[in-house]
Order: sequence, then C-alpha cells, then structure tokens
Amino acid sequence: MSWNPTLDPDCPTGDAVDAIDTLIIPRARDLGGFEVRRALPAPKRQMVGPFIFFDQMGPAEFLRGKGLDVRPHPHIGLATISYLYRGRMHHRDSLGTDAWIEPGAVNWMVAGHGITHSERTDDETQTDPMPFFGIQTWVALPKDAEDQPAAFEHAPKEALPLLEGEGKEVRLILGDAWGETAPVKTASEMFYADAVLAPSAKLPLPDNHEDRGIYVVEGSINVAGQSFEAGRMMVFRPGDRISATAGDRGARLMLLGGATLEGSRHIWWNFVASSKDRIDAAKEAWRAGDWAHGRFQLPPGDDAEFIPLPER
Repeated sequence: MSWNPTLDPDCPTGDAVDAIDTLIIPRARDLGGFEVRRALPAPKRQMVGPFIFFDQMGPAEFLRGKGLDVRPHPHIGLATISYLYRGRMHHRDSLGTDAWIEPGAVNWMVAGHGITHSERTDDETQTDPMPFFGIQTWVALPKDAEDQPAAFEHAPKEALPLLEGEGKEVRLILGDAWGETAPVKTASEMFYADAVLAPSAKLPLPDNHEDRGIYVVEGSINVAGQSFEAGRMMVFRPGDRISATAGDRGARLMLLGGATLEGSRHIWWNFVASSKDRIDAAKEAWRAGDWAHGRFQLPPGDDAEFIPLPER
C-alpha cells in the first residue's frame, strides 16, 4: 500500500502555527536494570483522546531467566495494548488466552467489568540475551462499555494498514487515520500509529480527530519551529493543521489521539473508572480473592500466585 496521495506534505510549520498545547517530559523509573518512562497520565494532562496511560518500556537486554515477571493482576474500565519494537512477551489472562506478544502485532485486551492477566518474558527456548523495547498503553473505555464482558483480540503485523512513501513508513495500530482503518474493533473513536521517518521526511497528523499527540521514541522531530528529542510527548490543539519533520538522524514516533470521553476518569492501581464507587467495588472484589465465584479469576496455567491489593 502506498502513502495516501491526498495528504498535503506542506502543512504549515514554524511561525505559521503556534501549535503545541502541552509538552510532556516522561517520568523515568528504574525497575532494576529496566527503565520505564511514563508520559501519561501527566500533571498537566490526564488523557490524549481516550489514551490514559502511556509507558515506554526499555530499551533493555534481558539475560536468560531475567526480565519481566509481572504476576497476575486485575484491570477494570480500560483496554490495553503492549506494542513491541524488539523482544517478546508472554501474555496469559483469565479468559484463557495464552499468547506471545511479538513486534508489530496487536494484542488488544478489553478489561470491561474485570479481567486478570500476567506479563512475563519466560521463554524457555531463550539462550542468548534478548533485546526488549516497546510501548504499553491503556485506553479508557466510554461509560457504556465499562461494564461489558472482558475480551481479547489479536491482529498480526501483516494485517495492519501500512502507509509508505516519501521517506515515511506508518503502521496504523488502532482506529482510523489517513483514510485507513485498523482491523481491531475499539469502543470509541481513536487512532494509534507507529511511524518511521527518514531524515527530513514530513508527516502530517490526521485532521479527523479532536485530540492528537506525538511521542518521540527515537531520533528527533521539528514541529512548529521547535525541535524535540526522543522521550518527549507533544499534545496539539484541536483543529490545527500539524506536520512533523524528522531530524538529521530520522525519527520513530508513536502518534495517538481521538475523541475525548464524557468527563475525566479515576485511576487507582490498575483500575480506571468513571466513578470512585466502581474503583471501590473492584478493590473489594480483588481483596476477597474468590477466584472460583467472584468477579475476578486467575489465568489458567498461571494461577499459583498473584499481586495482592496495595495497602494505600
């Protein structure tokens, strides 16, 4: 598939557009040889469209027997996607899903009323150090989807729309943008894309979404006369025509956004909800630990341990 020819590569930049509404510098956290940078939620911005959580994982290199070892834990009121550039991750959930998350693929887990899952790098066949690098995001669900049953959907890399040309390679992960639609069904309007730009290549943001943001994964970009290095997220005003230009080393970007939801969301631990009462109910259900008859069950094949409810 070639780059959409209807796009205007000469969207105004520099002094013509005072475009950036919010600049977010992620908070870094060392998890023991493995760094995570959290861009959302941020002090000045809880969400970009429905995206409420955005973590850069790595880059790192895991030795055999080392790496991610996230025990079963619960979610409500959100959908998750862990998008990898390098490495792989073992996902198991209470629906019975047992899948490896691999680079470029979409594994879309909808928590709804409640789901439990684990994330590990426990590949018994691994003999060499394994590189690991990716982005994990949570998407808050609209109110009419918060109590729907949990679900899981997989789309291989080959099934995602790929837009190519003029020094750009853009893979649409979720939603619709640039005249294309990704295959995974979402509960609200959004877009999420992985873009690789050659030096000086220009990429216009889609103009059919209310909220739009860019996260610089690698390299640098110029937007509205300002330069931004890796590890920065920019959020733009609705309606402005925006174009990003890659720096001398090129750039890799994640582009995200969509329609804003009906009000803010409450976040506590792994729970997202439109009311505190929903959060409190989920807390009590996890604390009760009634895996046979309660709201939450543990993943089949990974039910020997779990993360307890935090005492805070």
